[in-house]
Amino acid sequence: MTHSTPIIGRFAPSPSGDLHFGSLMAALGSYLDARSQNGQWRVRIEDIDPPREIAGASQRILQQLEHYGLAWDGPVIWQSQHHARYREILAWLITHRRSYYCTCTRKAIQQSGGYYLGTCRDVHHRAEGAALRLFQQSPVTQFTDLLRGTVHCHPQLAQEDFIIHRRDGLFAYNLAVTVDDHDQGVTQVVRGADLIEPTVRQIALFQQLGWNAPDYLHLPLALNQEGSKLSKQNHAPPLPREAPQRMLILALAALGQKVDDEWHDFSVEQLIQQATRQWQRAKIPINSTFITTDVLTTF
Repeated sequence: MTHSTPIIGRFAPSPSGDLHFGSLMAALGSYLDARSQNGQWRVRIEDIDPPREIAGASQRILQQLEHYGLAWDGPVIWQSQHHARYREILAWLITHRRSYYCTCTRKAIQQSGGYYLGTCRDVHHRAEGAALRLFQQSPVTQFTDLLRGTVHCHPQLAQEDFIIHRRDGLFAYNLAVTVDDHDQGVTQVVRGADLIEPTVRQIALFQQLGWNAPDYLHLPLALNQEGSKLSKQNHAPPLPREAPQRMLILALAALGQKVDDEWHDFSVEQLIQQATRQWQRAKIPINSTFITTDVLTTF
């Protein structure tokens, strides 16, 4: 869809660890794309999965963003404070028969081919000990990515009734992110390519709720020497406090942006300002970038 101004972008990290170089690429790409269009950039902490959260990570993430010159608009949003809103949406979906309870295990789904086949649609399970699934009545099989053009998804993934409330009582990612993007007025979601797959589910949920979906742009990923995505799970080193300009310049290069020699002498603020002025979405590569650990840890 095409949006009128103002553009509203966002960065939504989970507090499962400190930001690393891959996180910086996502945050920087999101920030520059919004700011280059005179838009707003907001920060949301996605703290809806307490077992995966690391104590103190939320505050360290905010400190890292500030240290790297990425200033956000408005207050920080915390998903853990939105439980009442999520329950309101779940109740609406239940009342309008757009969701149902399911007791199928992950093992059973894997044994049936890896995709959920709607086994519990007409069983009428009780809520106790069950997950809540969206009744997928209008599958989204493709979407337009602002960088990649038309992106197609596997038909069985598009048709799958996905979980919106887990059996352990936690709210599912796809539910929370969709509700919060709508409530925050987000018009464009710029994030890593590892989140391409759930995009069709989020768009489908937007449609079920009668809301306009934002535009999406999926950035290339930073990969380690083994070809795996830099992530907290594979122990990617956290962003250093020393020489943030160096990390910013590396991230800009990974995002395909032109960096002049004099940028190395800029302050963080000057660097971000210049990068915003010269940001070119068309220069972003589609393919991921290999980043060796020594590059991220040697100063």
